[in-house]
Amino acid sequence: MTKILILSDTHSYLDPRLKKHIQSVDMVWHGGDIGNISVMDEINTLKPVIGVQGNIDDHVVKAEYPKNQIFELHGKKIIITHIAGYPKRYKPQAINLIQKERPDIFICGHSHVLKVMYDEDLKHLHINPGACGKHGFHKVQTAVKIKISEEGISNDVEIIELERR
Repeated sequence: MTKILILSDTHSYLDPRLKKHIQSVDMVWHGGDIGNISVMDEINTLKPVIGVQGNIDDHVVKAEYPKNQIFELHGKKIIITHIAGYPKRYKPQAINLIQKERPDIFICGHSHVLKVMYDEDLKHLHINPGACGKHGFHKVQTAVKIKISEEGISNDVEIIELERR
């Protein structure tokens, strides 16, 4: 079983309260708008991280992280991207990617709105972890923890809320 912390929209700020959550998992997935590359460097000192660039990221982040990550873990296909929308309201580039790749888990960021839902039409778990940085309109910093094994994706999804702003 692999435990994953999913976060997005750090906007150059890694909240110190996230470190205990990072240390409690096997890896971190970042859905873009990293901000400063030092955020990823710091996460990498604690756990391996897979991430994508977002619309606010500069050339340094874009040189290190692609627009999309497509990979498998325990036989489950995962896509991570930044701007995508959500089930029944996906952006055209996201729907094309989903239809081509047929993921089991689809992760995005950008909206700063936490959503964890199963897409019945496209048959995947959609996760937008909200935003865990301080920049943006969100009132609560959020992240998501999931567990994946050969048996599947655990129903034991943990929503992390850090702070009311």
